[in-house]
Amino acid sequence: MALFFYYKKIECHYEQPLPSNQPTLFLGNHQNGLMDPLLIATKKGQFSYFLTRASVFQKQWVSTFLKSLLMLPVYRVRDGWDSLSNNRAIFKTCSALLYKNNAIVLFPEGNHNIKRQVRPLSKGFTRIIAETLSEHPDIKINLVPVGFNYEQAEAFADHVVLNFGTPLSVKPYEKPDSHASVLRLKKDVYNALTKLTTHIEGEDYDTVLNKLNDLNADFLNPKAVNQCAASDFKDCEIKSEKKQNPIKAIAKMGLCTALFLPYLVWKLILEPKIKEPEFIATFRFATVISLVPLFMIVMAAFLWLNFGIAYGLLYLASVLVLDLIAVKL
Repeated sequence: MALFFYYKKIECHYEQPLPSNQPTLFLGNHQNGLMDPLLIATKKGQFSYFLTRASVFQKQWVSTFLKSLLMLPVYRVRDGWDSLSNNRAIFKTCSALLYKNNAIVLFPEGNHNIKRQVRPLSKGFTRIIAETLSEHPDIKINLVPVGFNYEQAEAFADHVVLNFGTPLSVKPYEKPDSHASVLRLKKDVYNALTKLTTHIEGEDYDTVLNKLNDLNADFLNPKAVNQCAASDFKDCEIKSEKKQNPIKAIAKMGLCTALFLPYLVWKLILEPKIKEPEFIATFRFATVISLVPLFMIVMAAFLWLNFGIAYGLLYLASVLVLDLIAVKL
């Protein structure tokens, strides 16, 4: 529900129907902090387990809470060399989950970055596949590449498109634990992801991105954007320039006024502390899903007790209407 009120539009495109009740790995590019796993969790129509960086599991109560959400810790070099051995147990857990026809979501780039490009993939997902096939040689695992496409990832209210690619089968990869098979598997998944999201590679990243922005390229259509860049900007589909909607602008001002306390907390306290742009949307959404409803309840109760229930209900309705205009228009 919060995602509906936060994003202007969330679209999902499928090259093929998603497999259900089958062992599946969803492999996505990772641009936008916690928003990426939240979107895939709510939009792919199947409960899944999520591999999550181990550093967020350090506190016991946090670990218990995250595991209740089907999140599993995965350890990286930055967590310490000694901790990498813990991944063996995690990979065995993933193998058992896949054998029971569960789905697992992970982001094989191993980190997040707001750049519009697919970064080199780590081999963690290939180790899960190798572990599973060694235990269950006849299992058929589906690999579903997922491309995340944000119009402007750090903006409110953004428009996002999730492209679910054609599932890849692990059957062609004999001996998935061999070096050659690992490289080929990583390459095939990488190539699939570069077709499902905007991929600007090379040292001229900033130059290419600036040209695409100047052309008002539609980053929700990665196929067209990638073709534009590949053609040296000669074959480009340009979307029409958006005009400022005065009604939308007024609604945004009204919404900020109606939610003045959460808005001030966000603008004056939280936003200035964010160092990485990949986390802007994450922390803004955290404010939306926590402080905003709490403030709305307090304000509605205050108006109800002092002026009558009609004023409390009118306040709640006004906030919802202002949000729909400011976000969806």
